[in-house]
Amino acid sequence: MDFDHSPKTQELRRRVSNFMEAHIIPRYRQHHDEVTAGTFPVSFMEDLKALAKSEELWNLFLPHLTNDESGTRLTNLEYAPLAEIMGRVVWASEVFNCSAPDTGNMEVFHMFGSPEQKKQWLEPLLEGKIRSAFAMTEPDVSSSDATNIQTIIKRDGGDYVINGRKWFISNAAHPNCKVMIVMGKTDPDSADRHRQQSMIIVPMDTPGITVERNITIMGHHSPEGHCEIVFKDVRVPISNIIAGEGDGFMIAQARLGPGRIHHCMRSIGQSELALDLMVERAQERKAFGKYLHQHGAISEWIARSRMEIEQARLFVLKTADMIDKVGAKGARKEISMIKAIIPHMQTTIADRAMQVFGAMGISPDTPLADIWTWGRALRYADGPDEVHLRAIARLEISEAQKKQGFTLPYLTPPLRK
Repeated sequence: MDFDHSPKTQELRRRVSNFMEAHIIPRYRQHHDEVTAGTFPVSFMEDLKALAKSEELWNLFLPHLTNDESGTRLTNLEYAPLAEIMGRVVWASEVFNCSAPDTGNMEVFHMFGSPEQKKQWLEPLLEGKIRSAFAMTEPDVSSSDATNIQTIIKRDGGDYVINGRKWFISNAAHPNCKVMIVMGKTDPDSADRHRQQSMIIVPMDTPGITVERNITIMGHHSPEGHCEIVFKDVRVPISNIIAGEGDGFMIAQARLGPGRIHHCMRSIGQSELALDLMVERAQERKAFGKYLHQHGAISEWIARSRMEIEQARLFVLKTADMIDKVGAKGARKEISMIKAIIPHMQTTIADRAMQVFGAMGISPDTPLADIWTWGRALRYADGPDEVHLRAIARLEISEAQKKQGFTLPYLTPPLRK
């Protein structure tokens, strides 16, 4: 693996960094103040999006754009370091039209949508004219395993009728959210357990949809929303099914691979910010007659944080490179590993930084509490740690059982038959 970024990536890193410094960082406080005052979307977002688009810093995440589609064709490996830069400010990705869950939904429409679906939904998403949501998680089952999903999508003549309850549906409270991709079961009784699920397009204004609440995360309110939504006899035409009945599980696996690269690299960006703040605070604050960085415990926290970030970044870049070369299925173990490692690293580094700041670290005067909270939430998003660890262990056992050749002898007779 070549550890140097290509000239193309280096140039884009410079341009995105400059854009962040010139146009996003100076508006950090304004964004906070407007959201706190109840103004959302914030007053400057559309202007910043237009500026980013004019500078060709737009739709950076999608490798397979066609000539008539707006954006920049980047591989997962090329996009990953840009996601890290954007991740330093939690709302920055929207400026470049690179926000989740829109990115994953655009990938789904691009890979699996019909020409009509692309015309109606992909085009306005690529242009940044609308936002979207992805409705998979449910409150009553462990829905990180899609075979447990209970939402029913039932064929009725020329329509499908949807009944179910979803929650923690990101973006569903955004005023510009116009469409959801909903995952449910079209054949819960007779199909193979991985062919029961389907994905279907549901416009937000369809009768029967009730957004019951915008759930806070550890007391943190997101204006875009992490919503609980009830679907009661929601009727959409059969043309809204994506790919075909029974293809939902397959689509989900294709969608989540690149999305986890994006999440993890944004998480690394937030970890870098937490470390920067920790280092700055440790140089300006004294305790017991010495600067904080001169105390052994804090110098160790700084060192360990740097090592953990460097290790994490290399691992995510390796995984991005594998997805580009062999696809998400071929990199499934690596995808699970980064998803289990990175959020835990983020909360650890944020926790150290909060401790160095003292009481200020848990106040709104720094972004550290938000960084910690989002890192903790990521340990559930796209599958909890335990699901990924289980998948990693299964793959390790499977690979070990296939191995032949040199192994060290046991010092004592093995108990395993």
